Amino acid sequence: MSISVLLVDDHAVVLNGLTMFLGLDPELAIVGRAANGAEAVRLAHELLPDVVLMDLLMPVMDGITATTIIRRELPEVEVVALTSVLDDDKVIGAIRAGAIGYLLKDTEADELRRAIKAAAAGQVQLSPQVVERLLREVKTPDSPRLGDYEQEILRLVARGRSNGEIAQELKVGEKAVKNLVGGILSKLGVPSRTQAALYALRTGLVTLEETALN
Repeated sequence: MSISVLLVDDHAVVLNGLTMFLGLDPELAIVGRAANGAEAVRLAHELLPDVVLMDLLMPVMDGITATTIIRRELPEVEVVALTSVLDDDKVIGAIRAGAIGYLLKDTEADELRRAIKAAAAGQVQLSPQVVERLLREVKTPDSPRLGDYEQEILRLVARGRSNGEIAQELKVGEKAVKNLVGGILSKLGVPSRTQAALYALRTGLVTLEETALN
């Protein structure tokens, strides 16, 4: 079954280019295109894509605001920021809004395709350039009470494992893992696995070398 993708960018040439080279991958299906954040929110509700590839600087509604709304109203839909801007405010804003990934527009096509597939599986995807900014600026929440089992699942999330991979490793159902991950995010008070991974790193549950953030 192919991964459905909604493309969001205010430049037609970018949308055309993304449509062309992502469309070459039989595992990806471009189900919609939007030219601003408001249109992205509307189409996300209509199409329920697996992944939204979101530009950040757009008219009408910017990508960070759109990401916030989509993640709040459609938590099953993952958002990957794809932008030409490597600005602390934008990086931090996108991750706080709930984006699971942050990639730059100079990312190679193969890497972008892999990132979309990983995001659909719930795996954190960040350009190496953004990690230092996130670790410096994104504050982790006060330590909540996570049980040993929850901590082990959080370690696996931080290591970039998908729900299916976690389920296989722990020999439990994938739906159970999905519910447990959701509970962990709720306890941490964060909207995305990316921020959960940052929490695990900052609190010493994992090292940077172990995570999907390096």
